[in-house]
Amino acid sequence: MKIKRVCIFCSSSNSLYEEYYKDGINLGELLGKEGYDLVYGGSKLGIMYKTVKAAKDNGAKITGIMPEKLYDCGFSENYCDEFYLTKGMRERKALLDEKSDAVIALAGGFGTLEEVSEMIVQKQLHYNNKPIIFLNTRGFYDNLLKFFDNIIEERFALQNAKNLYFVANSPKEVLNYLKSYDLKAELLSDKELIKEILSK
Repeated sequence: MKIKRVCIFCSSSNSLYEEYYKDGINLGELLGKEGYDLVYGGSKLGIMYKTVKAAKDNGAKITGIMPEKLYDCGFSENYCDEFYLTKGMRERKALLDEKSDAVIALAGGFGTLEEVSEMIVQKQLHYNNKPIIFLNTRGFYDNLLKFFDNIIEERFALQNAKNLYFVANSPKEVLNYLKSYDLKAELLSDKELIKEILSK
């Protein structure tokens, strides 16, 4: 199975350091030029907007998914090729998952953290084998990654949990990882392994 549609999780803030937007634009350009389509939260704000606009300008098709409450506030963007409204955030996350083959977390706040954490758990329990990538602009995720290490060191997760995600320090590294990723390589349905994960 080939990776085609990439979901991005990231900030909708317009008041961040410029490097965050530059990396988003660069990533969007690379993804569009390489033939990937993007799935995202549907917003016309922040890193979200910069990334998907750059991707669309370079040939990507864009799928936006937004809960009704945010849509009613006027935050949606009308350049999406497909656009879905959901009742709430949980339905939105489920559809973002359903519509994508890979996940990239750019810099973001609590919403981004919630979204990417759920995807890590989904992969850990072998509900899917999507690549999960952190784009670590300005070392934004350094402290979170240390916390992940502590989870593993304190035996709340297995040592191989680090294989569930990849940390990229540039948009180019993100693209290289996506292009080399084998969706079938690690997907298992071994009940004993899942029991091991849950019991540590």
